[in-house]
Amino acid sequence: MNDPSREHRWSGPEPFGPDHVPSLPSLEPALMQALLEHITARVAVIDREHRFVYANREALAFYGRPPEQVIGRHLADVAGPAVHASYLPFAERLFGGETLRWRGWVDYPDHGRVYLHETMVPFAPDGGVVEAVVVYGRDHTALKLREDELAVQLQRLHASEALKSAIVDHALAALVSTDAEGNIVEFNPSAEAMFVRRRADVIGQPVSEVLIPERFRAAHREGMIRLAAGAAPRALGNRMELHALRSDGTEFPIEMVLWRTDAGGAVFYTASMVDTTERHHTAQQVGRQREALRQSEKLSAMGSLLAGVAHELNNPLAIVMGRASLLEEKCEDADLRADVLRIREAAERCGRIVRTFLNMARNRPALRVAVDMNELVRAAADMLLYSFRTHGIELDLSLAPSLPSINADGDQVGQVVLNLLVNAQQAMSGTAGPHAIRVATGVEHRRQGREPRVWLRVADTGTGVPAELRSRIFEPFFTTKGEGMGTGLGLAVSRAVVLEHGGDLNLEHPAPPDGGASFRMSLPISGMAIDETGPVPLDAPDAPMLSRVLVVDDEPELASLMRDLLEQAGYEVATAESGALALALLDEARFDAIVSDLRMPDMDGAGLWREVLDRHPLLAQRMLFVTGDTLSPDARDFLRTARCGALDKPFSKAGLLAGVKALLAE
Repeated sequence: MNDPSREHRWSGPEPFGPDHVPSLPSLEPALMQALLEHITARVAVIDREHRFVYANREALAFYGRPPEQVIGRHLADVAGPAVHASYLPFAERLFGGETLRWRGWVDYPDHGRVYLHETMVPFAPDGGVVEAVVVYGRDHTALKLREDELAVQLQRLHASEALKSAIVDHALAALVSTDAEGNIVEFNPSAEAMFVRRRADVIGQPVSEVLIPERFRAAHREGMIRLAAGAAPRALGNRMELHALRSDGTEFPIEMVLWRTDAGGAVFYTASMVDTTERHHTAQQVGRQREALRQSEKLSAMGSLLAGVAHELNNPLAIVMGRASLLEEKCEDADLRADVLRIREAAERCGRIVRTFLNMARNRPALRVAVDMNELVRAAADMLLYSFRTHGIELDLSLAPSLPSINADGDQVGQVVLNLLVNAQQAMSGTAGPHAIRVATGVEHRRQGREPRVWLRVADTGTGVPAELRSRIFEPFFTTKGEGMGTGLGLAVSRAVVLEHGGDLNLEHPAPPDGGASFRMSLPISGMAIDETGPVPLDAPDAPMLSRVLVVDDEPELASLMRDLLEQAGYEVATAESGALALALLDEARFDAIVSDLRMPDMDGAGLWREVLDRHPLLAQRMLFVTGDTLSPDARDFLRTARCGALDKPFSKAGLLAGVKALLAE
């Protein structure tokens, strides 16, 4: 009984005797005997020598002994030495008149470990000396074991509830539970963040009024009525994509799984929801990218087709330009010379349009050279002039004279200029007039230690860019144009090109006085521009008279034109209509350079170069190839491998003479 796990309570001294129960009537000895024998508690009496002087039936059954093995026997003999040892520390106080009530575990030799509730009351006849201790006890082992089991289960339940609460409170998904009537009973922190509502404000509120957009509430109520009527649930356990409502009234897409829980005879519904706004935005962006790629493939196919058309146009254009130049030099009549000049200028404009298109479509590594910004503007304007005129758009070019060149890739920067002009045209589509595009160039002088720059401004009279969209117009796939009018890539790609060149491309603010939008591009310069466009004097040959050039082209008209242009410049020229004839001429005579078409039947220019390399290695280094097939990868690969020059069709007289002069200089 000295086990610290036991509970002890002392009272007294109150020795139990006949004089201490005045309120109770005295019982007959026979009745008292019957009561003690049939009571369900253990009753025993121990004298001062710790011997049993009485034990009722319940006590005898507990010890498992007959009366003769208990009455008169020592406590240690009946209950065991361990029980007797635990009794000794309290015996003195008990026989001193104090009462002890205790409960706890006791180890008995015959019964094992038992959980007891006992009361020990001292007995003193006539209020004298305590002669014995009356022990009342009950075996509560089964009850204690059940109590401990329930305590463990309760502890586990509390731990489980705490774990579930932690999971719910820290779940990334929004968890919302309702009762059978659709009133919210649980609303976790993720739901508070998703719907921007406090838990305290929504508990008890109908979920349809709080989280479901108005246009879906009728369907939700009908579904709840069907469930209440016992209809088979359609939404339970299925992953669904829906729309939900935030506290500010905005709708957003969600993904939801709904399940049912029966607890204590009540029905609850719980929804796990994830905000899929970002996923939808990503999917839309992927869709735009897919459409852009599809458009790119279409443009690539169209580019290949148009490249063939352009190749066929190059030959007649070159003939028109060359013959017009020769005719202009022969005309003595001023009016006739002016007409021929107009023919040549129109042909040159056609050539610039074709060349601009081919340069934009050409897929090649960036090549930085000295580029004239004004020429890029004029080429883009020539290409769009017809479209501007048919749409009633006035084009005003204010190009600064003697503009310094820029160190840039002409094709890439030319594409930027073209994009800005096309954007300006589309910005005025569907708007009331007047429609005008103003293009200006100039030089931005050195400031804040920055190198001088050439700038370009393209301004239109369209609708302009709203203030809230100004920060987004350079984002990929963002566009303010109508359906089918753009992919949203033009400005993003243009700015990337300009930044790669060390420049800037910005939407100017404030907008122009007459409305619309104004874009300004600036690029670092690379020195003063070199004027290579002037006429080549006929009386000043560019090469020695005795330089001999072999022209190879299957187009007789084109071969004849190149022969006339070169002969007027002082060269001795021979022509061949095929590669085989050219090889035969090379075996018969000496030539200082070869100008050959790249695309010819039977033996093409590449085949001719390989034969010349084998037979006349030095001459193979002085071959100039005329081609309009600038989009062909095999043509680019060949020219890069052979390290030969190329002259794009249609070409000018100055371009042909400059190319031949460069060959002979080498």
